[in-house]
Amino acid sequence: MIYVQIFLAFFIPGILGYGGGPASIPLVENEVVDNYEWLTVNEFSEVLAMGNALPGPIATKMAGYIGFQQAGVLGAIVGVFATVAPSLILMITLLGLLMKYKESPRVKRMTTYIRPVIAVLLGIMTYDFFFSAYEGVGIWQTLFIGLLSFFLMEKLKVHPAYVIAGALVYGGLVLA
Repeated sequence: MIYVQIFLAFFIPGILGYGGGPASIPLVENEVVDNYEWLTVNEFSEVLAMGNALPGPIATKMAGYIGFQQAGVLGAIVGVFATVAPSLILMITLLGLLMKYKESPRVKRMTTYIRPVIAVLLGIMTYDFFFSAYEGVGIWQTLFIGLLSFFLMEKLKVHPAYVIAGALVYGGLVLA
C-alpha cells in the first residue's frame, strides 16, 4: 500500500503542477505533509533546501529522497517514476499523434519549420561550448580534442559515448 501512496503523492502533483518542479512543490507539500503526514513542514523545507542545492530537477530529487525514506530503494524508484510519469505519458501520446498524422501536410510543414530552429540552437550551444573550452584549457587543447573527436566519430565510427568517456579521461589525466 505504501508504494501506491508514494506513487499518488508524486503523480498527482506531476499532473496538476503546470510549470515543472517549482510549480508542483506546494502540491507535493500538501500530499507529503498534510495528506500522508510523512514529514513535518520543517522537515519538508529541509528536503526542499537539499533538493535546491543539488543539480537537476527539484521534484525528482525530492521524490527519490522521500520515497527512499518511506519505503527504501523501491520507494525511491516509485517516487521518481511517479514524478516523470505524467510527462512520459504525454510525450508517448503526442508521439502517437505525430506518427498517426506524419503524412499530413501541416505536420510536414511544422517539422520543416522546426528543423532550422533546432539547427540554430545546436549551433549556438556548440559556439558556447567551444569558447568555454577555449577559455578553460586553451586553443590547442580545444582543437586537439575537437578534431580527434570528429575523426573518431566520423571516420572510425566510434560511438559518441566512448569518445566522451575518452575526452573525460584525457581531461582528468592531462588537463587536471
